[in-house]
Amino acid sequence: MATTFTSESPKEMTESDQVFEQAADVFRVMSAPMRLKIISFLCDGEKNVSYLLSKIDTTQPNMSQHLTTLYQAGVLGKRREGVQIHYRIINERVANLCRTVCTQIATDGN
Repeated sequence: MATTFTSESPKEMTESDQVFEQAADVFRVMSAPMRLKIISFLCDGEKNVSYLLSKIDTTQPNMSQHLTTLYQAGVLGKRREGVQIHYRIINERVANLCRTVCTQIATDGN
C-alpha cells in the first residue's frame, strides 16, 4: 500500500524556519577559520590564489578546497587571467557578518 501525503503532513517550513536554515547555512560556510581568513583578505578587494597563499599559511590544495566551498556557497566570484584565478567577494552580507563577528571577538579580548 502506497503512502500518500496530504497537506497536513509533513508540516511545511514556515518563513521563519527558512530564515533560520539560511542563517545556519551561512554559519556552516563561515565555520572554518581558514575561510574566515580568506574572506578577511578579500575584503580589501580581488586577490589571486598566489597572493592568498603568500599571506595564509596553508597548502595549495587546502586553499583550493576552501575557495571552492566559498565559491559554491555564493560568497565568492572568480575570474581567470592566464593561469591565475582571481577571487572577489560577491556576497557583501557574509563579508559584513564576518567582519562584525571577528571585530566583536577581538575587542572582547577573548
